[in-house]
Amino acid sequence: MRTTPLATIAVLLALTLGAGGCTGKAVDLKASLEVVDLVTGWFDAGIVAGKNKLVPSISFRLKNASPEKITSVQTMVVFRPVNEPGVEWGSSYAATIDEKGLEPGQASQPVVLRSSFGHTGEQSRLEMLRNSHFVDAKVELYAKYRAQKWEKLGEWQASRQLLTQ
Repeated sequence: MRTTPLATIAVLLALTLGAGGCTGKAVDLKASLEVVDLVTGWFDAGIVAGKNKLVPSISFRLKNASPEKITSVQTMVVFRPVNEPGVEWGSSYAATIDEKGLEPGQASQPVVLRSSFGHTGEQSRLEMLRNSHFVDAKVELYAKYRAQKWEKLGEWQASRQLLTQ
């Protein structure tokens, strides 16, 4: 079978464009990263429209559990009410590991991510957390290496503790 120069150019162009989106060696983030120093809770977001506001929050560090340096990792969290898994209360994003990367055994700087949605009330913040009608939040943590797809690292229920930082 004989190919035309135009067909060859088209194949080469397709291969070149396809290679441009490649990130090199794929990284299994779930196996390579460990979530450490995890704290969840409800952040005191101040007073909004004359009412106290609490929003779900998570802080963590990522530890490189692989034998190789890891670079360019982004993280995203999605906040959901525990009783309505299809509803999203908000999401937040951070560039967690930069191009300098993490050597094996090293941990990232602390990352703090919060929802913009939460609970407001006239009660004190501690009374809000103790209220029987208070809806707990679930926090889902995802990570992404370069152009790979988002990979779920874990999920936790936000502790009913008041966070001020």
